[in-house]
Amino acid sequence: MGSIPTSRPTYRTLPMNPGKPALPPDSEWLIPYTPIRYLRGGHAQTLVGNFWPRPKAAVGEAEAVLVDPVDGSRVLCHCHWLRSKQTGAVENHRLTLLLLHGLEGSSNSGYILGLTELALRAGCNVIRMNMRNCGGTEAWTPTLYHSGRSADVTAVALHFQQKHALERVAMIGYSMGGNLVLRMAGVLGVDVPRWLTAVATVSPVTDLAESADALHQPSNRIYEQHFLRRLMRRYERKAELFPERYRVRDLPAIRSIRDFDEEIVAPHSGFSGADDYYHRASSARQADALSIPTLILHALDDPFIRMHHLTRETLLANPAVRLVESRHGGHCAFLAARTSPAPKLFCRHWAEITSMRFVLAASGMDAKEHLRLGSEHGN
Repeated sequence: MGSIPTSRPTYRTLPMNPGKPALPPDSEWLIPYTPIRYLRGGHAQTLVGNFWPRPKAAVGEAEAVLVDPVDGSRVLCHCHWLRSKQTGAVENHRLTLLLLHGLEGSSNSGYILGLTELALRAGCNVIRMNMRNCGGTEAWTPTLYHSGRSADVTAVALHFQQKHALERVAMIGYSMGGNLVLRMAGVLGVDVPRWLTAVATVSPVTDLAESADALHQPSNRIYEQHFLRRLMRRYERKAELFPERYRVRDLPAIRSIRDFDEEIVAPHSGFSGADDYYHRASSARQADALSIPTLILHALDDPFIRMHHLTRETLLANPAVRLVESRHGGHCAFLAARTSPAPKLFCRHWAEITSMRFVLAASGMDAKEHLRLGSEHGN
């Protein structure tokens, strides 16, 4: 873990009206992506990126956050607070990063740990959020988790902002977590709170139906079977904990993600079926409502994330959104070559350093502070 700055970070004044966002200029944060030469294919990037060595799991302060007072659902967060040496209080003037993992991930997913290291090096507080049931918390909620639970993200952000009077909060979400973050920001629209400064997403599942169907293509069955095995194991665990709500016996054959969503997610989550779930939970529906600086990183060779052309057009037309699409990068990988146009700013995990630079720039941090992030992160 890199050294943590002890001096007070420098921020510029942000616009008072969050309904009129000002995206930071690309020159402040964006370095073009150059993939590793022998990993230009989407499958190669995705698979190798999943096993690339990452930082060791950071400990953090574990805290349970109530996200639904009706059914008592809680989620587990691991927090890394920079505290005053004099009082021990959280330094709430610093930017706080809320990080959210993807499907069947957790607060210990590799990209979450990589982002945590970068954020701490930049002098930020960090909240590593687990979705419902993730991180070993199946007993903490009688419900299932799914791509429409963006209210949980709002609840977690509000909890910590009010508890510590945080002045600036930004969010970074990967894959399913990216959909949740975008959906949360879109639902808030122009009513986004003053302290929420930016969101960034990597390989977000903006269009659930298209991506679920892409997962079922023969070339992607390795990924679909991986997710299905883990999802079914988790569902079986839920059935053990809450036998009055869930059944394993007599379930129809579950051979695809769409089957899982049709037979398990939808009936237990208030949807009429998979198609209804996909329509209501996709962040694509909120693409035109995003009103704070928003970054979306998407690789055109992502094996199974599909962005509908209308979603792409809506995002490109939104002045609050910066959509960056690269030819290569796979799903949540973006492993970069060392032939970077800015070698002193090199980071092997390009999406992590890029999303970090964006939220720091959009949150008003001095350019010299956030552009130096990659210099010691070349693993």
